[in-house]
Parts: sequence; structure tokens; C-alpha cells
Amino acid sequence: MNKSIQLKIENKIACITLNRPEVFNSFNREMALQLQETLDACEKNNDVRAMVLTGNGKAFCAGQDLKEVTNPELNPGFKKILEEHYNPIILKIRNIEKPIIGAINGVAAGAGANIALACDVVVAHEKVSFIQAFSLIGLIPDSAGTFFLPRLIGFQKASALAMLGDKVSAEEAERLGMIYKVLPLETFEEDVDKLALKMANMPTKALGLIKKSLNQSLTNNLEEQLALESKYQIEAASTDDYAEGVSAFVEKRKPVFNGK
Repeated sequence: MNKSIQLKIENKIACITLNRPEVFNSFNREMALQLQETLDACEKNNDVRAMVLTGNGKAFCAGQDLKEVTNPELNPGFKKILEEHYNPIILKIRNIEKPIIGAINGVAAGAGANIALACDVVVAHEKVSFIQAFSLIGLIPDSAGTFFLPRLIGFQKASALAMLGDKVSAEEAERLGMIYKVLPLETFEEDVDKLALKMANMPTKALGLIKKSLNQSLTNNLEEQLALESKYQIEAASTDDYAEGVSAFVEKRKPVFNGK
């Protein structure tokens, strides 16, 4: 079987690689379903405490493979593409209670750009660009682009990028708050590994609760969010990692978290 998705697990880190470099890692049905299966497997694997999503070759992801939607024999239709491909991917990325790093190794366009923005921590090297390419072929942003983009960079800028389809450099994306950080091209993979290793050795339960809190903050009012913080803080305070963190602080040593 063609491996549209590659998975490597090492040092409590699952590296998930989009692997259709000959078409800039654009999505067809096979790759979309394989990515969902891989995300599910990593969620259930107790040995995985952090995840990295990246691409093979020159691109991170060019979005939908247009050859699929223009071939009558292959075209699954937009309803199926959205409801069975992209929407489940976005929901899995946001609902998995483990940190997911988007390591953007090349151009991220269309759905590829919005899958990147759904990750918890997004880094890119200095040659990367992001493009909301939908309007250029008569479509609208999907894969939660109209949800996350205005919340990340503001309504007016998001409106302009969605309508005009401008290319945004990695440096501009960092300046706008679209991504966390630009990393040097020469040390990109090494820097991503260091970041992933750091997150894999952090208190996993707490990171998962932070993720859940941020998700719900997108729709909660102040009172609801304060109540949610109280609930999750009590839950975090009951973990082994909290006990270890406090002990390490008192004993003036580096904590060793087990993710429980």
C-alpha cells in the first residue's frame, strides 16, 4: 500500500509526515483517511506524549488534490470531502489531549494552511509561505479557516487574506500572530526536535487541560470560562505531575514528569 502518511515514534514523540511530495502533499481521499487513522492511533498510544505534523519534500501541504475533484471517476464530491476528510481532521487535531506541533517545512496553501493553523504550536522556517488560495479558484476557506484565522490575526486582516489570496511569508505570519515562531532553515529539523522533546517531557495532563480550556474559550463568556478554569485546575492539582512539580520546586531540582 502506498504510504501517504509516514509515522515515526521515538522519545515519546510521534512524528506524522504527509507523504505525497510529488504533488506537494496535496490531499486525496486515501491520505485524508490515513491521517485520521494515524491521529487516532497516536491519541490511544500511551507512549506518545507529543506529536509533530510535517510534510515530506518541498511543501507542507498544497491543500486538496484538484486532480481528484476534476476526475469524474475519482471525485468524491465536496460534501464528502469536507464531512469525511477535512472536518474530522480539524476536530481530531483540536480534541486530542496531547500537544500537536505544526512543523511547517514548505508552502502551506488552502486546506493545508488551515490544518497548520489548527495545531497547538506552529513553527515554520524562513522560506515558508501561507496562502488562503480558495478564492483564487472560486471557493471559500474551509478546514476551519474562517474560524481560526480571524481569531488569530483579527477580522479585517483575515477578511483581506481570505478574499485576496495573498501569499504571507513566515516572518509576516509570525508578526501577525498567525504562527508561534520562525526558525532558521539550516537548523529547522533540529529545532523542531528540541521543541517536541521539551513538550513530550512536560506535564502531559496539564497540557491537555490547557488545550481543552483554550478550545472552550473560543465560545465561552467570562463567567463560563472562570468556572471551567476552576474545574480543570482542580483536576490538574490531582495529577502525579503536579505533585512532582511542587516537590521539585521545593527541593530545588529539575522535575521528572510522567504524564500522569
